[in-house]
Amino acid sequence: MTLTPKTTSVLAPLTAVCLSVASCGIAEEEPAPPATTEQAPPQESSPEEPTQETTDDASAETDEPESPAASASALDGHGVSAGHEQAVDAAERILDEGGNSVDATIAAAFAVGVLEPVASGIGGGGSVIIAGPEDEPVFYDYREVVNTSGDIPASGTGVPGFVAGMGELHQDYGELDWGDVIAPAIELAGDGFTVSAYLSDRIDSGAGPEHLADLEAFYPDGEPLTVSDTLVQPELEQTLQRLAEAGWEDFYTGQLAESLAEQAEGIDPESLADYEIATADPVAGDFGDYQVVSAPPPLPGAALIQMLQIAESEGVGGMAPESAEYIDAQSRSWSVAEETIFNDLGDPSAVEVPVDQLTDPNANAQIEPEGPEELPQAAPSGPEASAHANTTHISAVDETGLTVSMTNTVTDFWGSGQEVDGYFLNNALKRFSDIDSSANQPEPGRRTVTWSNPTMVLDEDALPVMAIGTPGGMQILPALGTVLSQWALQDRGLQEAVESPRFRGEDSQLFLEQGQSAGLRTALEELGWSVEEWPQSSFGSVQALVIDHESGSIIGADDPRRDGTHRIID
Repeated sequence: MTLTPKTTSVLAPLTAVCLSVASCGIAEEEPAPPATTEQAPPQESSPEEPTQETTDDASAETDEPESPAASASALDGHGVSAGHEQAVDAAERILDEGGNSVDATIAAAFAVGVLEPVASGIGGGGSVIIAGPEDEPVFYDYREVVNTSGDIPASGTGVPGFVAGMGELHQDYGELDWGDVIAPAIELAGDGFTVSAYLSDRIDSGAGPEHLADLEAFYPDGEPLTVSDTLVQPELEQTLQRLAEAGWEDFYTGQLAESLAEQAEGIDPESLADYEIATADPVAGDFGDYQVVSAPPPLPGAALIQMLQIAESEGVGGMAPESAEYIDAQSRSWSVAEETIFNDLGDPSAVEVPVDQLTDPNANAQIEPEGPEELPQAAPSGPEASAHANTTHISAVDETGLTVSMTNTVTDFWGSGQEVDGYFLNNALKRFSDIDSSANQPEPGRRTVTWSNPTMVLDEDALPVMAIGTPGGMQILPALGTVLSQWALQDRGLQEAVESPRFRGEDSQLFLEQGQSAGLRTALEELGWSVEEWPQSSFGSVQALVIDHESGSIIGADDPRRDGTHRIID
């Protein structure tokens, strides 16, 4: 079994898969296979000179490489973890119909965009790592970009990439028809679903009333939907139906593109038609007995690995997992990684990022992270100051071992707040001002630094043994760091690690999850931290799966902080 995509592509650091959406159509029949069946996805080329995807005519006479779903079963079943139970239902349905884990993840991604429009959807973007038992992991970046003029609208809206990402993933790896994988989302939008406590709170608090009060679907008769009400989104249903029937390109060059360009400031037909996804090798670094692979720049995977390696060198593996000593060491390690994000990361098509240095365990072991007394003194900011950003994460693996870690977002809750054809537009480009470094400056087609960070863990045989990610804005890396440290270094079970208290340092201030003991708070204050408690939901919802290739089993965990769940499917 090989993981080689169905279509030939040349992969390099943030290399565009297609020079433009207009030249990247989906054929009615399956694309011609690659000329070499043993081709490995990553190939080196200059990131300044993206290589257009090509298919050699002679390849039509070669046998198509065996797809992941067609290979012999490696695991006892499938596993899916997502931010909403009905998104997991959508993924399970696709797996039952013969789809693979990529099909299932696409279905879950469209579904969760309906179920949690506050966090993700077709007006946003995302990124994903895909890995199989016999192939190197591959990274796809389909996040939002600056338009062709280089001007950032007041809304912060970038050219959405979600639909192109899902279309390209389906074209490269999908087993089922495109319309089949969108069908569960169409049904959820048209039939409706029960509003959860989490969604109800987001509809009626924060930016919700400002953005939604004039939308009948969310504020029927001028009153917000509440828990147990039914949310029906007929306009979104029509948009999704159009995508299913006309194909994903319609969002960039067809009827949906025309409608979007007419309604959204900063989005024009040329920018939509020119949208490119990018592919790259994930960043990788040693951690404990494993290798962590994560999202490359401008995403913060290198900073995550740096934080993990510093924490390991600080001895967190031997600390009590919920002690002040442990939280202090993790938070000091995070302070170094945060500085990396704010100073060094940027779009590698325009700036050079020292990834090798950032992920070097020997170099990171020499770093002595500052404590709260050496860090700048921070004034209390309150949970909404840094917790308004949000994403959603999906982890999946099928019985062949094909593993997916995907994070999607509209950036802030409800994105820019503008609704177009039933979906909400992102405000991703605000990250250029949020992280205002010389490495992170807006230019046409550029992607900004962000917090989203799909991640995997590989064992000594380079097999994926964990897929993990979380929403939570600036809390994403600290949350991932504590779960990974406890699982990989302290031998805690996945559920234990997921339930463990969360925290994030910001200068000398420590934001601590509510519900912790007074003794823990006192101990942290004695170490020099100014402690402020935040609601649990501010610290994300880790969606993770652990894969045991020797026994064939899959283990998941449910994060109690939000609505996420997992399912192991026999």
